[in-house]
Amino acid sequence: MPAGGFRFLGQSAWNWETRGFLRACVGHVLLGHQPFEANHRPPADHRVPADFCGICVASAADADSDDYVIARLRELGITQVRVDYTYGSESNHVDRFLNALLDADFAVLLHLVQPKDAAEQMPGDAAQARWRSFVADVLGRYGPRLDAVEFGSTVNRRRWAGYSLPGFVAAWGSAFDAARRHDLTICGPNVTDFEPLYTVGLLHLMRRSGRVPDVCTDNLFVERVIEPEVYDPHVGGRLLTGVLKLNLVKKARQLRHAAERYGVGALWNSYVSWTHPRIARKLPNVEAKQADYLTRYLVLTAASGAMERVYWGPLISSREGLIDDPGNPDGTEELVTFYGTVHGPADSYRPRAAFAALAQFNAVIPGSRYAGRLVSGDGLEVHAFESDTHLTHVVWTRNGAAAFLTDIYAATDLAAAQILAQDGACPPEPRLATEAPLYLRWPASRPVEVNESARPVPALAVNLHEPGGTYFPYRDADWQGLVIARDAAHAEQLIDALHPARVAELPRGGLLRKARNAIWTVQDPVDAHRQLAIKQPIKLRINKRLIERFRPSKARRSFSGACQLLRRGIDSPRPVAYFERAQGAGLTENWYICEYQTGSRSVRDYFTAYAAGEERYDGLTLNEFLDALVPWLVTLHRVGVVFRDLSGGNVLVRRTDDGTLAFSLIDTARARFTDGRVSMPKRLSDLKRLCHKLHWEGRRELMERYLAAVGRTFSPLYRVPFYLYDLKAGLKRRARGRF
Repeated sequence: MPAGGFRFLGQSAWNWETRGFLRACVGHVLLGHQPFEANHRPPADHRVPADFCGICVASAADADSDDYVIARLRELGITQVRVDYTYGSESNHVDRFLNALLDADFAVLLHLVQPKDAAEQMPGDAAQARWRSFVADVLGRYGPRLDAVEFGSTVNRRRWAGYSLPGFVAAWGSAFDAARRHDLTICGPNVTDFEPLYTVGLLHLMRRSGRVPDVCTDNLFVERVIEPEVYDPHVGGRLLTGVLKLNLVKKARQLRHAAERYGVGALWNSYVSWTHPRIARKLPNVEAKQADYLTRYLVLTAASGAMERVYWGPLISSREGLIDDPGNPDGTEELVTFYGTVHGPADSYRPRAAFAALAQFNAVIPGSRYAGRLVSGDGLEVHAFESDTHLTHVVWTRNGAAAFLTDIYAATDLAAAQILAQDGACPPEPRLATEAPLYLRWPASRPVEVNESARPVPALAVNLHEPGGTYFPYRDADWQGLVIARDAAHAEQLIDALHPARVAELPRGGLLRKARNAIWTVQDPVDAHRQLAIKQPIKLRINKRLIERFRPSKARRSFSGACQLLRRGIDSPRPVAYFERAQGAGLTENWYICEYQTGSRSVRDYFTAYAAGEERYDGLTLNEFLDALVPWLVTLHRVGVVFRDLSGGNVLVRRTDDGTLAFSLIDTARARFTDGRVSMPKRLSDLKRLCHKLHWEGRRELMERYLAAVGRTFSPLYRVPFYLYDLKAGLKRRARGRF
């Protein structure tokens, strides 16, 4: 049973509702009705309903908001809307807004919501009487004009909705009977998240009472797995993730299976969104990522064939809307339970990137036939849709990854395609498939071949949403790589000057390092105001030579590490290009090029000074320096970075215009990245390297602050890695004759 589930069952564990609910759940699993073998790949050859896209809407006390919402719905091309209606709505702006939508011929799914305090009193006589009266009154006034009616609101979240199991069953029964008298399409039970046992248990009770909905509704969120495509590690644990393969497609198909088993022939997702705070836990470009996730989610649910309709929600909200609502900057309420109002004023609303993404999807995909997923591996998605006029492919990768379009399609097919970004614009010279979906369109009659074995480039990451540059792949008979440039002409200039055959000819500004790697500076051949740093491996120990033969080049790993840091909001000198041998290992024949960051000290400089007894360095005491450093370290690990070479010399420090300290990471080839939590052993592995030049009093201060921020203390167990690292470093110095 999911967290909080037993509270939902109510006070007595032996009422008839609870017994029936639990019996249905146990039977669903033990009798094999939970189809774990259902394919996680979407089935081909089914039609996406023309009315597939819906959206949850609300208005404000200001009547201008009604006109604003209706105008935006026209821009989206969406006519299916969901409106929340509760006690008191009949006497405020919600009633006015509902009438405006109906007068404008929108198909309204009216979601009747019992307030939480009233739901908590169910199935008491007074609470039931008021609910019956409310439903009868609303349906009596609006029933013939509605497209459908929905009852239940996140019923498996008692702290949001207020229902116990007996309370919800009573509310459902009286509402269902009233809706049947009006011959309405009835939707429910509105379970939130992927919790199929709740759906099964509730549908069992509904069938037992003869009150099965016409449409099963669920709020199928996948926010917690970060990306729409990935397998959910929260069901069955990480060890079973690859066995269950429970991705969005499989989740939707399992919910559909459960609904059909109880005689419900349709499944709608009545509310789904990505909240900005959840995206911001890992990534800074929140609005761009919301647009990416919206398109990817809708394509996958359309491809699944399991859902007839998806209502995105909400249209307007500061926290999660497709349109920003500055009138409510905090936006902390759970709108999935009740979305009753926006704040405005109407002239302050601002459409976000996700708004254009929904308009583009709705213009292209609904009404088409899904022809299948055209690549066989994970990490790259190519989905084909056919209409009477067009063949459309929607192409994207997992977050941060990139695939060359020329690895997916023949050059002739690419030349013949109309390529559109997810906002409907024509991107300038697109050459990569990335985390932001592309629409590739051809006439319906044109045959297009796809390399089904195409994959993202191994160990290559790009920082797609960083402004100021486009990624241009380069390949010739001897070399390959990637260049970041303003446009194709700028890319050609950079490639011509920085190509491995000519880079040695550039005048060097200075040699920064020559050990295992050579690092030197050059003037940017195109921009006189920019210096570049070039890094090339020149020495590899015997064991490294063996290992490196089976890994991507160090230049590619350095480029990718910098891009991964930047896309997670951690500063690093901006990458410009990398080049490597097109064939063979080329262990020392690879170059990484980035902007040169001038005027920076390093954390090692500060720690060495404090360890030498200086009370202040660069005007700061140790405690003042840690005030800036420790929160940055906490953020580094919170966003999923395990740097693996976090020595003080690899953390640059500079003062910003307002005098605060900013930190930047260099030497990025060894970094690893995760969407999950960074374990404490990996955190300590980073921190022990960083603290090595600092005296023990300073280490304790840093670690106590860091661990306090993550709810831990600097226990003797956590000190062991520091002692062992000191011992290891001392032995290495002795082996090299340094004392």
